[in-house]
Amino acid sequence: MGRSIYGAALVGATVLLAAASAFAQSKTLTVAAYGGSWEQTLRKEMIPAFEQKHGVKVEYVAGNSTDTLAKLQAQKANQVIDVAIVDDGPMYQAIQLGFCGKIEGLDKGQLYPAALFKDDKAVAVGQTGTGFMINTKTFKDKGWATPTSWNDLKDPKFKKLLVIPPINNTYGLYTLMMFARMNGGGEKNIEPGFKVMKADVNPNVLVYEPSPGKMTELFQSNQAQIAVWGTGRVQAFANTGFPVDFIYPKEGAAILLASACPVAKANVNPLAHEFIKVLISAPVQTALAKEMGNGPVNTKVDVNMPELRMAPVGERAKLIISPDWDAINAQREEWTKRWNREVER
Repeated sequence: MGRSIYGAALVGATVLLAAASAFAQSKTLTVAAYGGSWEQTLRKEMIPAFEQKHGVKVEYVAGNSTDTLAKLQAQKANQVIDVAIVDDGPMYQAIQLGFCGKIEGLDKGQLYPAALFKDDKAVAVGQTGTGFMINTKTFKDKGWATPTSWNDLKDPKFKKLLVIPPINNTYGLYTLMMFARMNGGGEKNIEPGFKVMKADVNPNVLVYEPSPGKMTELFQSNQAQIAVWGTGRVQAFANTGFPVDFIYPKEGAAILLASACPVAKANVNPLAHEFIKVLISAPVQTALAKEMGNGPVNTKVDVNMPELRMAPVGERAKLIISPDWDAINAQREEWTKRWNREVER
């Protein structure tokens, strides 16, 4: 009899533990997203109120887009992440691989069209334009005209003064894409882009630099005077007082979208949808704009605030180009290998 009581107690304890575990899981929302200013802003402006309202603990897993996509691939048999926030390129890959579910109850009426993904499998939560960062003091002192075209990167006066991120960084990829588009090609015919990069742009490149910290150091040390970079990064650098400005090339500025999706799994946490909807709400989008110069996706955000003077919003939104990520992702590995062989040697 003692054994049966003990056995029953053991079974009961196991059931209670399982129930407690399930309860704990339902009361936790795991969000994988960018670190740095993104994490700081969300922890300050959004997460505490969200946790209090919904009685949930948000577990924030910081990492870049490549890290998050790798986690989704590694955990596909048993997904831990509830909400993934990555760049649009990796997001399209995540959707293609079946890692994203449909966002329920998405109010498209408050969003810019560029923020929307097919079948509501994701939504943009921030936008950055790709163009030029210039040292305005140097340009003024030397009497140089402000660059207006991607072709200006070929100007011999910029020899060893130009910095471009490598192709595994979206800004480097976009540079290659733009030269392809401008010379009879595009995402489905990248050959013209490689030709221009190798023959005309590469001689001017000081270094292909992926690190934001190193990028700013190259300008601060006066080694670099012009670079291909994004509006948010340039705005943050300008906010430190350094004399830089962002230039939109007349041929267009490819857009980089920070994007969010609810991770597809057997037991989808319903709060994943709520988290994303709060993230694209006007109050949170305003906070992201003020704290980081992040281009808002919500049409109710005041785009005339000084923190958004470089962002791809308002009239500047007309210069934005949306890349064909399906075509890019199908060839990106091949392009990367070729870039490393022929361009960045």
